[in-house]
Amino acid sequence: MPNPLSFLAVRQVVIIFLLVLLPFVGYAVEPSEMLRDPSLELRARSISVKLRCLVCQNQSIDESDAVLARDLRILVRKRLVAGDSDNEIIEYVVSRYGDFVLLIPPFKPMTYLLWLSPWIILAVAFLGIVVFFRNRKNPSIGEKGTLSVDEKSRLGELMSDSFE
Repeated sequence: MPNPLSFLAVRQVVIIFLLVLLPFVGYAVEPSEMLRDPSLELRARSISVKLRCLVCQNQSIDESDAVLARDLRILVRKRLVAGDSDNEIIEYVVSRYGDFVLLIPPFKPMTYLLWLSPWIILAVAFLGIVVFFRNRKNPSIGEKGTLSVDEKSRLGELMSDSFE
């Protein structure tokens, strides 16, 4: 039976661990960047989550501490204040940095391979598995047929030699 004190100690350690790491989970948006209008700030956040940090490459500009990400966050907010729509802002950033700046790239001829490669890999793997198991069910030609008269006599000779 487990000791109840050890459970409490583990629980306390986990809580302390989470409290220590909690400040590091937040976004990189600094208070000086935030807009005073909550609806505009919410729109800025929703746009920032869709744009990739070109320095970090696996984070959105909302999460990244990189200087370029900060500049892009400020650019998004300036364009929002200027009255641009969300799509206009995203199109503007894409026109400057290309489709790579989007965390979810569009489905178009340049990205077909990117979008379809997982399905192609799955199809090839499935086909390989089917061929593998189909070949396991069907024994090879030598196992299917019976032995000819010559093969039986040769087998008899080999077996008699092995027992002598």
